[in-house]
Amino acid sequence: MNAIIIQAPGGPEVLHLQELPRPAPAAGQVLVRVHAAGVNRPDVLLRQGKYAGSGDVTGSVPGLEIAGIIEKCGPDAPRWQPGDAVCALLAAGGYADYAVVDARHCLPVPTGLGMVEAAALPETIFTVWHNVFQRGQLQPGETLLVHGGSSGIGTTAIQLARALGSRVAITAGDDAKCQACRDLGAEWAINYKTDDFEQVLKEVGVDVILDMIGGDYTPKNLRLLHDDGRLVFINAMQGAKAEFNALEVMSRRLTITGSTLRPRSADFKAALAAEVEKHVWPLIAAGKFRPIIDRTFPLAEAAAAHQRMESSAHIGKIVLEVTR
Repeated sequence: MNAIIIQAPGGPEVLHLQELPRPAPAAGQVLVRVHAAGVNRPDVLLRQGKYAGSGDVTGSVPGLEIAGIIEKCGPDAPRWQPGDAVCALLAAGGYADYAVVDARHCLPVPTGLGMVEAAALPETIFTVWHNVFQRGQLQPGETLLVHGGSSGIGTTAIQLARALGSRVAITAGDDAKCQACRDLGAEWAINYKTDDFEQVLKEVGVDVILDMIGGDYTPKNLRLLHDDGRLVFINAMQGAKAEFNALEVMSRRLTITGSTLRPRSADFKAALAAEVEKHVWPLIAAGKFRPIIDRTFPLAEAAAAHQRMESSAHIGKIVLEVTR
């Protein structure tokens, strides 16, 4: 089978198409003929050798989410049959013609979505559902602030929060991105290159913040939160260290939390998949959420897809088309 491997830690040019043996499903796994694979920021970090706990990435196949057709089921995978259309969360290996997946981490491709759209769902929705709605406990009527609102994570968070009755503010890097977020339902869209989000929102306040920036955003975020507010980190692109007033956290009962999805246990991801199917799949069926696709690339052009990701010019998801 064809697969994209990381020849050595480095820039996009280290991604190369190579022939690899087709994997076989073990007990509890399914083999998926991949039609499309989502591209995510952790794929970039893995390629650079910067993803925590990844070790030596030489020879690794990136790819955390796919959509395709089940080719073969291993023992103890009773839900699925060959020919079923699924999208799935992986720890790695999605940039390939075939991938083996824990059967519990597969979900049916939602009715009305194609493979490209379905491949844009698992990593993004699992991340948003866990961090915004489980860890952040966003409630109807509350206000969510999303930094990086035009990203795949951001466009997902906007739509899900709006669909479930919350108000949304976002930051993004240009006016076109801000408008795209308004079109999805954001009430406040702040161009962080021209405006200070803290000054814009200080009279409004927010209840939950989904932050992938870190650094000097952290004290501003904490000052913006209402009492009992929740700050949830999913990345720290501008720095992992920050100073803040611990007395303020205590007196206003603020919560600072966060998570990374890839290293979590298979059982955790299975439970999260079940929650996502229960709560999010009906929203897709009702037309209240649809993934935003920025651009697609053929599998062989994975390096160009990574360049697009690193440029931060994208709005929504970047997807590799593996089988047309």
